Amino acid sequence: MFNFRSFITCTFLLAALTIDQPVSAQVMPRPEPEPPRHWQLMDLKDDGYFGISLKPAYLFVKGKKSKTVVIATIDSGVDTLQKDLKSILWINTKEIPGNGIDDDHNGYVDDIHGWNFLGGAGGKADFNETTEEVREYNKLKGKYAALTEATATDKKAFAYWQRVKTIYDTTINKSQTETAQLQPIMNALMATSGYIKKSLNIGAGDTFKEADLVRIKTTNDTLSQSKYVWATIFSQEGGNKTNAAIIKDLSEYLEKLNNNLSPDLEARKRIVGDNVDSLDHKPYGNNLLKFADASHGTGVAGLIGAVRGNNYGINGVADNVRIMALKAVPNGDEYDKDVANAIHYAVDNGAKIINMSFGKKISPHKEWVDEAFKYAAAKDVLLVLAAGNDNDDMDKDPDYPNDLFLDGSTTDADNLINVGASGSRLNDHLAGDFSNYGKKMVDVFAPGVKVTTIDTDAEFNTEDGTSFSAPITSGIAGLILEYYPTLSAKQLKQVILASATPLTGTMVYKPGSKTEKVDFTTLCKTGGIVNAYKALQIAATMQGERK
Repeated sequence: MFNFRSFITCTFLLAALTIDQPVSAQVMPRPEPEPPRHWQLMDLKDDGYFGISLKPAYLFVKGKKSKTVVIATIDSGVDTLQKDLKSILWINTKEIPGNGIDDDHNGYVDDIHGWNFLGGAGGKADFNETTEEVREYNKLKGKYAALTEATATDKKAFAYWQRVKTIYDTTINKSQTETAQLQPIMNALMATSGYIKKSLNIGAGDTFKEADLVRIKTTNDTLSQSKYVWATIFSQEGGNKTNAAIIKDLSEYLEKLNNNLSPDLEARKRIVGDNVDSLDHKPYGNNLLKFADASHGTGVAGLIGAVRGNNYGINGVADNVRIMALKAVPNGDEYDKDVANAIHYAVDNGAKIINMSFGKKISPHKEWVDEAFKYAAAKDVLLVLAAGNDNDDMDKDPDYPNDLFLDGSTTDADNLINVGASGSRLNDHLAGDFSNYGKKMVDVFAPGVKVTTIDTDAEFNTEDGTSFSAPITSGIAGLILEYYPTLSAKQLKQVILASATPLTGTMVYKPGSKTEKVDFTTLCKTGGIVNAYKALQIAATMQGERK
């Protein structure tokens, strides 16, 4: 997840550097110590980091046979050649690779590792999208913009339009403001990066990290200021990141903002060619899973099940899973149609757990997604959902998708876990400052602050986000099901929630605030953080209900 707040502090820094300020007056920032690369797997008592206690979990099941579990990721795709993922990808054995025939007659041609619901002819994909409110605003404005509540005949439809317009206005204002703030930072990072590389005597295509800055000894004001800029950025974003990775994150975020301000509203029709307002179940998409935006999905898959003990990359949570990759999340908001179809695909092709690290503010076809949630429940499939990264109270204004079904049939599905993001230390920053929360809507927290995972093209990435908390939780669910395969989706949820000991009396900064503290137990239903060891202990005592 791109951390806007850490970058925006640099606006003031860059402004200060345009003034005739003596270099000696600049105080180099003191970065927070980086947590270990695998902190999310550690044990609080043994290691001092509030991870998921994975080592004692594996000791608990040592000598016990496991059964392979298929976990689907509805995300941005994956790098199918990533060394830590290649051997754990789900394989559709009913398909003959590359023959251009739908061998298993499921409607999807050559779906060997999953499917791309954003795909189109010629190997293309609609991976640069805008937000749902921008799409809906432009779709509805011709019909409703000139109406008032008094003149509108369909009051329900007009009320929906008003909500769309309110969210649209907020999104556009935010995109304009952040673009104005971040573009100068991007320009400065590009320029100062060049000065740093020249001083380090490295090539234009090479990268540098925080540790490299100590090699720069100079009294030149321009170079000193460039060093100061990057020291500040690294202190916020993490010293393990390269300058290229930071620039890439910022570039993608700026592109996302631009997609709101100058949306290509014909991209879906032009590339995919389907009707997003019709759930006709006609086949669409293609089988290509890696595009320029595959970083997010690759990282999510890695946290769930990256090959353990291979002295490469990271260790995933679960040791005997297969990742079914479903590309349905662009750089922008996902379509309800794609989410519903991806869930159906995952269920029909054997997934027992579905990870969903995405969300949005409007769901024009929520009834389709609700039906897919119910279908997963009927087929005994667990859904794990990221709570979101807007430091919002989900009890007051839930994101989509959610289990507040339109027909009123449920407000808390037995087969869905909603996950917030926690930090590495048991202190007042334990709750991620970006994480959404809610005593009713968010079930539990899991590691999601400065978590390192694999990236595309043999790279690694350290990021913040509930997008990472969800797959860590999915990995725990997979681990439980490997060793206790008779547990139902409902029981998996019960076990995981029961593993999160309520942190009563632990006062933390409320997400989004630098001053207000709250008891951690007010932030989610369980009031705690997932724990793989405790979950396995509980699972061992249960009689399975899986049919």
